[in-house]
Amino acid sequence: MKSKIIEREEVILTETQTKIARSGWGRDAIDNTTVEKITYLSDGLKVKGYAAYPNTIELNEKLPCVIWCRGGIGNSGAIDSFNAKGIFGQLASWGYVVFASQYRGNDGGEGKDEFGGSDVNDVLNLIDLADDFEFADKDVWGIEGWSRGGMMTYLTLTRSDKFKTAIVTGGIANLRCNSDESKFMRKLYEVTMGDYGSEGFNEKCQSRSIVNFADKLNEKTSLLLIHGTADNRVLPHDSLDLSYELLKLNREFRLVMLENGDHFLKKHRETVDNLRKEWFEKYLK
Repeated sequence: MKSKIIEREEVILTETQTKIARSGWGRDAIDNTTVEKITYLSDGLKVKGYAAYPNTIELNEKLPCVIWCRGGIGNSGAIDSFNAKGIFGQLASWGYVVFASQYRGNDGGEGKDEFGGSDVNDVLNLIDLADDFEFADKDVWGIEGWSRGGMMTYLTLTRSDKFKTAIVTGGIANLRCNSDESKFMRKLYEVTMGDYGSEGFNEKCQSRSIVNFADKLNEKTSLLLIHGTADNRVLPHDSLDLSYELLKLNREFRLVMLENGDHFLKKHRETVDNLRKEWFEKYLK
């Protein structure tokens, strides 16, 4: 089978960066994992992304796989090498093989970022990359998304039954609501979705807002939703509104609202990391 990974190079930090990263994500995440910057094929396009895994793997050991979905639009929100080493190194240090996409058109990749259009395929096409890692358990998958990555996660879960569980933090679930109430998000959306209030804009809001079709989420995937109550970018009731829909459907999920947490949950980092680690351990190991 021909590999879909056409380029891969290990991420190497400078000595100063390494010291800073260790203080932020811990020595285990930085020293005991390998993070690679990759180029892979998605719908025939050369798309940039990352792969990460622990340095020490037992003979014949199989590790669960996790896809991580970034936020932002275009190169705003793209993951640089420093943050990749920390974010993906941390996940890998918990015992996972990690795959992440920058989405098409970003970080030098081909195509155009469509903010929840055909670029959802860039997430789905990460699944096949596990074939290149003999220690990856291709039958055990989790997925995680932050902000726009939450929307990408939801859309992915409407098209695949591969994932045992998903974690979404500050995730976009209702684009229409955010564009009406948040000037920041409105301006962000217009970059890829057209003028605010136009027919095309409204249609894209509807078709990419999971609150409108929560029943399409794979019913076998458990969900952990985390949101800050003071988030003024992706509004707190995105996760609240989705929770109401999940309750109606009797789906397995947990909602955690963190007091006075902003969009980046900087004051709650340890709590968020513990929640994520425990959730993945519960459902993937």
